[in-house]
Amino acid sequence: MDGQARAPAAGTVLNALATGTGSAFAIDEYTTAHVELGGTDEAVTGEIAGAPDADTRLIEACVTAVTERFGDGEGGHVRTESDVPMASGLKSSSAAANATVLATLDATDAGDEIARTDACRLGVEAARDVGVTVTGAFDDASASMLGGVTLTDNTDDVLLDRSERDWDVLVWTPPEQSFSADADVERCRQVAPMAELVGDLAREGSFGPAMTVNGLAFCGALGFDADPMVEAMAHSEGVSLSGTGPSFTAVGDREQLRAVRDRWAAREGETWLTRTQTEGATIV
Repeated sequence: MDGQARAPAAGTVLNALATGTGSAFAIDEYTTAHVELGGTDEAVTGEIAGAPDADTRLIEACVTAVTERFGDGEGGHVRTESDVPMASGLKSSSAAANATVLATLDATDAGDEIARTDACRLGVEAARDVGVTVTGAFDDASASMLGGVTLTDNTDDVLLDRSERDWDVLVWTPPEQSFSADADVERCRQVAPMAELVGDLAREGSFGPAMTVNGLAFCGALGFDADPMVEAMAHSEGVSLSGTGPSFTAVGDREQLRAVRDRWAAREGETWLTRTQTEGATIV
C-alpha cells in the first residue's frame, strides 16, 4: 500500500493574520511525499529528507487523518523531499501536508473519493492539531492544492474565489527562518484596515497592487525591512513579504524581474526565478 504525490509551494497576496481573510498563489516549486502503509504496528512515522532533526508531526498527522477516514487506521511511514526551504514563508508546511494527504489517499486507493478542497481541509486540520499554524492557513493550503490564485475565509475554511495568473515569479529567501506559529498575531491585527483594503483589491482581481499593500503593511507589523519591496516596485506587477517572512516574492514579466534579481542576489540568501503554477497538487 504505497502512494506518492507532490504539491507546489505558494506566495502571499494577503496575509490572513489580520482579518481571517487570506489570498495566495501557487508557484512552480514542489514538495513530494512518499507514503507506505501496512505492517503490524499502527504507529505512523515520518522523515524529512535532508533534515533529520525536523519536526515530522504534521506529515504524520496527515497520514493518520486519511487512514482513520478512508482506511483501517493502519500505521505506516511517510517521507517528504522538498525544493521549498522550510520556515521561509513559502508555504512549505501546506505543501507537505497536501502532498502527504494525497499520497496517503493514493495508498488507500481513495484518491477519487474526496474533493480536492476537502482533502485540503484534512491537512489544514492536521496543521491546527499539531500547532504549526495560527490561522489554519487554508489560503496557503488551497493555493497549493488547487493551483492558481485563491481567496479564502480562513475562519470557516471557505474558498471564496479561485483564478489564474500567468506570472513569472522572483523569490528571495534570506538564510534565517521564521515560523508562522511564532508570529505576533496581536501586532498583525493592528494593520487590519490595510488588510481589508488588500482583500477588496483581491476580490476585484487586482492581485499585484494587493500584494504590494500587503507587503508594506506586514513588513511594518512583523518588523521586516521593506527595502527589497522598494527595489522591486518599479519592475513588477506586485511585490510582498511572503507569509510571515522572511522570503519576498515579486510577480510580473521575467525581463523586468531580472533587474530586481540583480539587486536581490546581492543580498545574503538565495534568489531565483520561477513561474506561477495552475495545476495544483497531483498524485504521481
